[in-house]
Amino acid sequence: MDDTRHDSDAAWEAAQEGAELLNEGEYAAAAEWLTGLTQREPNNEYAHFFLGCAYYEQEQYAKALRPYLTAVQLAPRYIGALTHLGHTLRMLRRYDEAIRLGHEILKIEKEDPDALYLIGTSHFAAGNGDAAQQFLQRFLQTRAEPEVALEVEGMLQVLRGEVVDAGAMDPDDAN
Repeated sequence: MDDTRHDSDAAWEAAQEGAELLNEGEYAAAAEWLTGLTQREPNNEYAHFFLGCAYYEQEQYAKALRPYLTAVQLAPRYIGALTHLGHTLRMLRRYDEAIRLGHEILKIEKEDPDALYLIGTSHFAAGNGDAAQQFLQRFLQTRAEPEVALEVEGMLQVLRGEVVDAGAMDPDDAN
């Protein structure tokens, strides 16, 4: 990889076309465009991050890993990339790794809602009820968006035995 670092603002600006394609739901076009950008600008952490997002949105989780990992290698404290990498690991059912990554994020940002959600949903998917409850309840204390809070409340109901059909609340199916 090229040893030169990108100016973060310039890297962000360079990746915006790919981000716009993602926002428009043009995931394949975004992946193609961002692949070209990562080749032209191999040290652009945003290009790698958004490329990971393009693959993730196409449910190509294994393919999303490398761009997310590269973004994190280029910017180790990039919480968005760390979080997305964690959810990718969760979708690949690599729950222990996702949980560890969530804890690494909490070392950077103590009560990061996305990290709490990542850890809680990973524990939930792995069948670790007590740990899932702990982190999901902490997540709710962060004043989560209503839609996500409703999903988390559903998982907590399952964990408390208030809902019989736990499959309906599988966080791996929610993404």
